[in-house]
Amino acid sequence: MNKYFFSFLIVIIFIFCKTDNIDADLLVTNATIWTGNPESPKAEAMAIKGDSVLAVGSFKDLEKFKGDSTEILDVHGKFITPGFIDAHVHLLMGGNSLLNVQLRDTKTKQEFIDRIASFAKKIKPDQWVVEGNWDHTLWGGELPKKEWIDEYTKDNPVAIYRMDGHMILANSAALKIAGIDKNTPDVENGEIVKDSEGNPTGILKSKAMYLVLNKIPVLSNSEKEDAINAAQDYLLSQGVTTIHDVDSLGGFEVAQEMYTNKKLKVRMYTADPLYKWASVSKTDRSEKWLKNGLLKGFVDGSLGSHTAAFNDPYSDKLDDRGLFIVNEDSLFSQILNADNEDLQVTVHAIGDRANNGLLNIYERVIEKNGTKDRRLRIEHAQHLTTEDIKRFSKLNIIASVQPYHAIDDGRWAEELIGPERIKTTYAFKSLLDANTTLVFGSDWPVAPASPLYGMYAAVTRQTLDNKNPEGWVPEQKINIEQALTAYTKNGAYSSFDENIKGTLEPGKLADFVILNENLTTIKPEKLKDVKVLQTYVGGKQVFKSKIY
Repeated sequence: MNKYFFSFLIVIIFIFCKTDNIDADLLVTNATIWTGNPESPKAEAMAIKGDSVLAVGSFKDLEKFKGDSTEILDVHGKFITPGFIDAHVHLLMGGNSLLNVQLRDTKTKQEFIDRIASFAKKIKPDQWVVEGNWDHTLWGGELPKKEWIDEYTKDNPVAIYRMDGHMILANSAALKIAGIDKNTPDVENGEIVKDSEGNPTGILKSKAMYLVLNKIPVLSNSEKEDAINAAQDYLLSQGVTTIHDVDSLGGFEVAQEMYTNKKLKVRMYTADPLYKWASVSKTDRSEKWLKNGLLKGFVDGSLGSHTAAFNDPYSDKLDDRGLFIVNEDSLFSQILNADNEDLQVTVHAIGDRANNGLLNIYERVIEKNGTKDRRLRIEHAQHLTTEDIKRFSKLNIIASVQPYHAIDDGRWAEELIGPERIKTTYAFKSLLDANTTLVFGSDWPVAPASPLYGMYAAVTRQTLDNKNPEGWVPEQKINIEQALTAYTKNGAYSSFDENIKGTLEPGKLADFVILNENLTTIKPEKLKDVKVLQTYVGGKQVFKSKIY
C-alpha cells in the first residue's frame, strides 16, 4: 500500500512541477472574468492549452505560461463568462424555422397573411410551409383561420405552429392531405377546432396536430444538416456553447456525421422520446461534444392553448381544466423502466395538476428503485403550488425552466388563471429559496435563444408589453449571479457535465463568451441590450461580432 501511495505522490509532484513550464496556446488578458467558481469567482486573465483551461488568475500569475507561440488575446477590460448552456432547445425545429416563414413577431392579422403569402411565392409547388411560431395575442387574441391564407397557398400545404408548439394552423390543402373535414371526430387528448357550422377552422390542438404533422415529409439528412448549420451559427452568436436538444426528430445521427467531419461547432446533449426507452443506446456521459441518454416525456400541453392541466378551472373558461396528454400509469411505467436502465428522464409539465402528478410519479420511482444519482428533471415547472415547490429539493428534482416565457405569458396569464395562481407562476425565487437546482433554457424556437434576454427576464420580470415596469409578480425576481449560475454551472450539472464545463477553472473546457458589458454591475433593465462580442468553444473562436 505504501509503495503504491509513494508512486502516486511522485506522479502528482511531477505534474505540478511541470505545469509552470507549460506554454499556453492562448492567453486571455486584461479581462473581467466571472468564473462561476465560488472559491475564486473573479479573475483578470486565463491561460488555455488545447481545448481546456490551464489556469485563471491575475496576468502577473499567468505570465509564466506565455511562450514564443502563445497567442495573446487582450480584451481591453471586457466581461467574460463561461459559455452559456441552453438546457431546452428544439434544434431541428429552430434551425428549420430560420429557413422558413418567420411569424413570431407579427403584430397584425394582415402582417401574418402578408408574410405567408410572400414566402409561398418563393418556394416550389407542393413544398410545405412549416414552423412559423405565431402568437395570436399580439393582434388581439383572434385565432387565425385557414381562410386567411388559403388563396395564397393553394399549391402549398401549410402547418405552422403557435409559438408554444401545442397548436397549429393548417390550410385547406394540408387538411385535405390529412383527410380532415366536418365529419372528422376529435382525437383523444386533442381538439379539431370547428366553426358554428361544424367546419374545421384549421386550428388543431395537442394530439390533433399530428393528423397533419405526420403527413409532412421527413427531412432528408441534407436538410437536417442545413437546419443544424443555421441553428448553430445563430446559437453561437448568442453565446450559447452547449445545448440540450429536446427535439427527438432524429438530429443525433446527422450531428454525429457532422462531428466526424469537423462541422459541429456547438456541444450537444440530445433527447430521445421517453416511450422509446428500451431502444436507446446511450453514449458515455463523459463525452465532450455529442452525447445522448436523456429521455423526454410529456404530461400536458400549454397555458396559451388551454391545454395545460390545472387543479382548478381556467378563469376564462370555467368548464375547462386542461388535459393530460398521457396516461399516468403508462408514464410511471416508462419512467420506472428508463430509470432502471440509468437513463436520465425529463418530462414537460406546465399546469399545477400536471406538476403535482409528475412529482408524485417521480417520488414513486425513487421509492421503488432506491436512492441513486439520477438527476430527474421537470421541463417548464411553470405553474406550481406552494406545497409542491418544497418537494423539488426534497426529491432532488431539477427545475429546468425558460425565463423568457414569464415576460411573454405575463401579458395575459392572469386572465386565464386569476390573481392567486400567478403568485407561484415561474416561481424562480421560491424554487431557489427552497434549495432547488434551477436550470435555464430558451425553448427556442418558441422563444429567442438569447441567454442575455433570458437573464433580463428572470432579473426584471418586465413584460414585453412594458406594462409591468417593477416586474410581473416581482416577488419572484432573482439576482444576476443566480441567473448566470442557472445558465452555466447548473446547466452543466443537469447533464452530468459539472466536472468538465459550466465554470472557468483549471482542467475544464475552455468554452467562454466575451460581452461588451459587465453583467455584475450593469443595471438589470439593460441586460437585454448587452452584446455578444466573441464566442469560444474549446479555446477556438467560433463567433466574432461585426461590431468588435
